[in-house]
Amino acid sequence: MPRLSVLDLAPIAEGFDAAAALKNTLDLARHAERLGFARYWLAEHHNMPGIASAATAVVIGHVAAGTHTIRVGAGGIMLPNHAPLVIAEQFGTLESLFPGRIDLGLGRAPGTDPVTTIALRRTLATDPDAFPDDVIELMRYFAPRDGDRIRAVPGAGLRVPIYILGSSTFGAHVASMFGLPFAFASHFAPAHMMQALEIYRSTFRPSEQLDRPYAILGVNVVAADTDEEARFLATSGRESYASLRRGMPTKLPPPHREFEKEVVPFGTIPLEEVNSIAIVGAPSTVVDGLRRFAALTAADELMVVSHIFDHGARIHSFEIVADAGASLT
Repeated sequence: MPRLSVLDLAPIAEGFDAAAALKNTLDLARHAERLGFARYWLAEHHNMPGIASAATAVVIGHVAAGTHTIRVGAGGIMLPNHAPLVIAEQFGTLESLFPGRIDLGLGRAPGTDPVTTIALRRTLATDPDAFPDDVIELMRYFAPRDGDRIRAVPGAGLRVPIYILGSSTFGAHVASMFGLPFAFASHFAPAHMMQALEIYRSTFRPSEQLDRPYAILGVNVVAADTDEEARFLATSGRESYASLRRGMPTKLPPPHREFEKEVVPFGTIPLEEVNSIAIVGAPSTVVDGLRRFAALTAADELMVVSHIFDHGARIHSFEIVADAGASLT
């Protein structure tokens, strides 16, 4: 059974604000640590009324300060939005504060809409296809050479593990070329998942950080005591995603029966025809779904995402996931 980890977008639910979302994020991280999850990642998104993790490095510090042993990191930082030196300094600072616990996942998408992208960069001159060059520059700041005039302080000489994120085959090529772990966004874009995994594994070049391929896959999981309850809870994420696809992102709405019809069991339709990998149901359903997904992909790690309106129900969902993972080891 792959290791299990958590990807949290610090969701802002209807009727609540970012302060409440960030308080819930820390509470969930503490539960995840107690339950034995391997790592807790946060993602960079901007101009999203339902996501409180825009200042990702700040939220990582908030979570790391409130936990003790669980790895905490970015899944990920959208590197085209930032100067690599700034990211090296931010994560060098985090690693200095919380040694041995910080991960840095890197993506090449802006994590927002085109108008907000301009506001972030002040220009569209930044080329997302220059992502590999940005990764190289960033890695040099962590491992400077004699004669370098610019150093990341903190950052230089620190071992901050770097992960490459992707939702297409591009990220697979980058991760394999640099010999880095690869995290694929199958929780929202699974169509190219199997192709990306094959490319990554077949072309992987060992590096100082990693001697063999290591694949992390995102999976949406909504678990409850019964299949019926889980299907109902999952409608919050379904409605939120539908609003995003219409170009009208919202706060995370409460469950709504109208969206139950969109919840389909994992594996019932081809991967290339689904918008996300989702396992929704009671404990036995979750165990079966995780087992089949792990067998299909041979993933080294699953990054669990759970968009659930009620915080208590969300924690209970992760408790069920942890139990499911333990039963499969």
